[in-house]
Amino acid sequence: MLVLFETPAGYAVFKVLDEKKLQEVDSLWREFETPEKANKIVKLKHFEKFQDTTEALAACTALVEGKLSKNLKKILKKIVAKDAHEQLAIADAKLGGVIKDKLNLSCIHSPMVTELMRGIRSQIEGLITGLPSREMAAMCLGLAHSLSRYKLKFSPDKVDTMIVQAISLLDDLDKELNNYIMRCREWYGWHFPELGKIVADNLTYCKCVRKVGDRRNFSTSDLSEVLPEEIDEDVKAAAEISMGTEVSEEDINNILHLCDQVIEISEYRTQLYDYLKNRMMAIAPNLTVMVGELVGARLIAHAGSLLNLAKHPASTVQILGAEKALFRALKTKRDTPKFGLIYHASLVGQTSTKNKGKISRMLAAKTALTIRYDALGEDSSAEMGAENRLKVETRLRHLEEKGIRRISGTGKALARADKYQHKSEVKVYDPSGDSTLPAVPKKRKIEEVEEEEMEVTVKGKKIKVEIKEEADVEEGEPVKKKKKKKEKKQRAEEEAASAEEPSTSTAVESTEKKKKKKKIKVEQED
Repeated sequence: MLVLFETPAGYAVFKVLDEKKLQEVDSLWREFETPEKANKIVKLKHFEKFQDTTEALAACTALVEGKLSKNLKKILKKIVAKDAHEQLAIADAKLGGVIKDKLNLSCIHSPMVTELMRGIRSQIEGLITGLPSREMAAMCLGLAHSLSRYKLKFSPDKVDTMIVQAISLLDDLDKELNNYIMRCREWYGWHFPELGKIVADNLTYCKCVRKVGDRRNFSTSDLSEVLPEEIDEDVKAAAEISMGTEVSEEDINNILHLCDQVIEISEYRTQLYDYLKNRMMAIAPNLTVMVGELVGARLIAHAGSLLNLAKHPASTVQILGAEKALFRALKTKRDTPKFGLIYHASLVGQTSTKNKGKISRMLAAKTALTIRYDALGEDSSAEMGAENRLKVETRLRHLEEKGIRRISGTGKALARADKYQHKSEVKVYDPSGDSTLPAVPKKRKIEEVEEEEMEVTVKGKKIKVEIKEEADVEEGEPVKKKKKKKEKKQRAEEEAASAEEPSTSTAVESTEKKKKKKKIKVEQED
């Protein structure tokens, strides 16, 4: 059996010395532990070295695509044709099929061959003589760089740097145009202030001023190319009765020069927008279909490149551009933002306020998929973006129509609302609210009566207590016992006076009974 082995330095053909040991696939790695053991299994028959990195790259790309290169075809005809009866072990089954068709050689590819290739690769320096390890490492590094460059298929149409610069310039032009137009309106407004209220469009305003100049020329000028007939008549009528001040010819010339600048920048901005739109469709067609060229270009510019944007998860794409609000929310422990630059997408804009968060989350998820497809995929069609946009639009339609679906059960169906049943409630008239007499005065009168009764009873108790004290002194009882009894009586009187009495007549009667009982007790003690 012969073995075809590809290295960064060239092609190598080995002869298998002991085929019986190849049958034991699981223990084959032990036969390649040392170079001495490896030389007992396989022996180098021929080695064809590459002349330079270009030849190595051509051979490697042919192997990657499953094609038979000219150099390999010559080697197989010279070396392997002599031993045509033997099988040729190949690492790639697709390449083996091509060799079998063109050279009529029997090729084999199996797990045994894979293990054999792994063993040869581990002891390649000992099996191939006359090839220094430094040279092999240098050839390997050069081929890796060349192959990576080839795989990227570098194309000027795929450069996303142009998008970053174009969208940045477009934003700068919008700011400058805004400043120029504000200055032009304010400057010419001193001469003809009514024109600013009649003509709302900025570019049309500058074209009118550029064509007419002084307001006295409006009556004789033809503005049909710039303005509609109705607005043209209003402008001419306002020019005759204008309240503006007179300006010199030099001032008018400077204003006209400013109008020229505004018109030129506006035309260049339109041209730049078309260029950006075409470039976005060439580099990221699916992203452009999902969110539009302006939002897509801003996302790429914010991330730095399309490849960097493809590395971001969907949650990052959703809030990209709202970093300041995110960190402020995290710092203050409040709700984080639901959208960033993606808020300006048309799908989010046409959503109601309560559903913007849901749609932005779903749109960010689908946008992340389209970005990765554009950055890493080989297909340049926009079919995937159109499919994902259709899914988001369907979801948006369901949310707007409140089509809440239930997943449980045999199938998906619209949630059924309970049937409305009118329940009549019979209300009974409450006559308690008919009384117009104030309740507060009655309560005050009862309280006053009770206070007067308490004062009378207290006075009577004091007189009885004094009589009792005199009698006790005569009998010779100690004064301390009298004082204790007196203090207890005073506490009982204070508690009775401080307690809140109910306002009803039954409560008054109960309090009077209690007072009589207390009087009887005091008299008994006396």
